[in-house]
Amino acid sequence: MTPGGTSGAPGVVVVTGVGRYLGAHVAARLATDPRIERVIGVDPVTPGPEITGLLDRVERIRLDLDSLGGLLADLDVDAVVHLALATAPDPQHGGRPAMKEQNVIGTMQLLAACQRAPRLRKLVVRSSTAAYGASFRDPAVFTEETEPREVPRGGFGRDILDIEGYVRGFRRRRPDVTATVLRFAPFIGSTADTTLTRYFSRPVVPTVFGRDPRLQFVHFDDALEVLHRSVAEDHPGTYNVAGPGVLSLSQAIRRAGRVAVPVWEPGLSGAAAIARNLGFGRYGLDQVDLIVHGRVVDTSRLTREYGFTPRSTAVAFDDFIRAHHGGVVVGREQLAAAEQAVLESIRQIRSAVRDRT
Repeated sequence: MTPGGTSGAPGVVVVTGVGRYLGAHVAARLATDPRIERVIGVDPVTPGPEITGLLDRVERIRLDLDSLGGLLADLDVDAVVHLALATAPDPQHGGRPAMKEQNVIGTMQLLAACQRAPRLRKLVVRSSTAAYGASFRDPAVFTEETEPREVPRGGFGRDILDIEGYVRGFRRRRPDVTATVLRFAPFIGSTADTTLTRYFSRPVVPTVFGRDPRLQFVHFDDALEVLHRSVAEDHPGTYNVAGPGVLSLSQAIRRAGRVAVPVWEPGLSGAAAIARNLGFGRYGLDQVDLIVHGRVVDTSRLTREYGFTPRSTAVAFDDFIRAHHGGVVVGREQLAAAEQAVLESIRQIRSAVRDRT
């Protein structure tokens, strides 16, 4: 048993979403824990070759979440780790409707199966700090009790609110089950591959003119540690999971040796236009609002209850920088020259606007 928890490692664990990067790594890690007898990975999608090797010690079953009820009862499952969430719509696989079907309807079906599982005593659900949204009305720091000032505009944030609402209902119906909800900040690190890591990997990074939001990340390895402890120990409740400290967007861009290019256009309006200019595509409103407004969460509950502190946001970001493209992509002199060119372009735009008015 690790510090900060109580004994209670389950015998049989089901992990959803093992056909994807996070689910595969969590299942593989749990399978190496001698306190856990069996790890069963569930996903209707066959894992790709890049993660298949991780699952040698995991029993894999191709199954949709709506068919999970019989499995949980037949195998006397003790714990379920729900990671099968889509964070962004895939236009090639149904877009936003398919994303909502997977996230919201899939979670409803999973919880219905869990409610009927007599031996189940632990449920761990992946959530996100996107539940808080991101707007100019936000508090400086969100705690787990803070209500979002506005409903998130992005589909993923709205899905997370629905999912957490269903988990609260499950807790009332099955008070005998230890239910843990983990609100993760965006993942980063040497192996993370997300919309935001691709954003920071660009040599020229578009930003919103006049905005310099505060950002938090969690290192992927620390996320695995928290998920592992949530299964092997008893930690009921909801927890923010993020690296201590913050980085402003400008600090992150300079730290990565990239060049920030502010998007400044008098006629720019509408979330879709902003998304296109930031390189997030049509539906990246969760990411767009984060880059515009930022988000910072309090993690003292996690540190206190788990006895574990993730590496800082700055350290996690530096690990990402070292692993991508050999670190800095432009030198100091090149960076200064590029920034000067950007500033000159902005001055020219302002001058042209003044001449027209």
